[in-house]
Amino acid sequence: MAQGKHTRRRRTRAIAVVAIVAGVVVLVAGGVAFAAYRYERSRAHQILPGVTVAGVDVGGMTRGEAIHAIRAGASVHLDSPISVTVGDKTWTVTPRELGQQANVKGAVDRALAINATMSTFSRFWHRFRSEPVDAQLALRYTKARRLDGFVVDTARAVTVKAMNAAITYTDGQLVMQKSKPGRTLDAAAASAALRSALSEGSPTVALQTQKVLPKVTSGNLGPTIVVRPDQNKLYLYDGFRVERTFDVATAKPGYTTPQGDWTIYRKAVNPTWYNPALDSWGADLPAVIPGGPGNPMGTRALYITAPGLIRIHGTTDDSSIGRWASHGCIRMHNSEIEQLYPLVPVGTHVIVVGQRPSWAQEWDTPVNSDI
Repeated sequence: MAQGKHTRRRRTRAIAVVAIVAGVVVLVAGGVAFAAYRYERSRAHQILPGVTVAGVDVGGMTRGEAIHAIRAGASVHLDSPISVTVGDKTWTVTPRELGQQANVKGAVDRALAINATMSTFSRFWHRFRSEPVDAQLALRYTKARRLDGFVVDTARAVTVKAMNAAITYTDGQLVMQKSKPGRTLDAAAASAALRSALSEGSPTVALQTQKVLPKVTSGNLGPTIVVRPDQNKLYLYDGFRVERTFDVATAKPGYTTPQGDWTIYRKAVNPTWYNPALDSWGADLPAVIPGGPGNPMGTRALYITAPGLIRIHGTTDDSSIGRWASHGCIRMHNSEIEQLYPLVPVGTHVIVVGQRPSWAQEWDTPVNSDI
């Protein structure tokens, strides 16, 4: 009996000891957990160790500290010069000038959000032992909102318009303007190249131009009429080559065949003549003469935009051809205006260049004329 009582006492004491030990363990564990909670709670506003944003270590930093640190690093990219070349022209521009910005606050918020992906004790463990979580975050940049405007300005600076072939009247002279190709910048390709450079951090970008071919060359320039009152000649050009030459009559003293670059705006077969000077030189002529024999404009007329109702037309007075004899119009033999008529469509340029010499009298002919 005594031995049984002793055995029960020992068991009771053992249970009590175990209970005490367990209680102590629970208290210690609870204390440790509470301490860990308090420790982590006091540092919840800090980024976990081992977190980097665009290579900048922000572990242990507060939101404000991390924003400051990342902005400093982002400025290196945003203010790095990019050399943009187009042919022999070069521009230097930075990502910031192109309107690019760094989403620094968003990156810091993502760094802080890592805290919520881990348990309190795990966060405590990483902080307490300075054990890095090894999280590498990228810094995102906004679209360069001024990039397209930069491309437009650059294109404007390098664009060369193609030059069409033309025979022109410039500063009182007949000018043979040869065609020349132009160049332009492919805006879409240029924008893509610049965006790629921004993405890759490239310090140089070479943009290419495209050749722009002229619409009009000497091969498709077509006909041009050149009238020279100093020679009383009309030249029909095909491109830059003289195809035909005709003798003509131009204005006599007191009247003018106006110099300039004009255009045929109308053509007529057997045109009607309307008296333009009922109160002066046409006073003894009818107000209107219908087309046909006896019409002063002959069998064909080309109406041009020169002031003064100027026409290139036939005549009933063949003896006037080659002389300064008209009231401003350009007269031709009927047979020759009929040859010219189908060769020059409406829209053909008529260039009058050169003046009747000061010594000329009515019905005179140019020097060396074979009339």
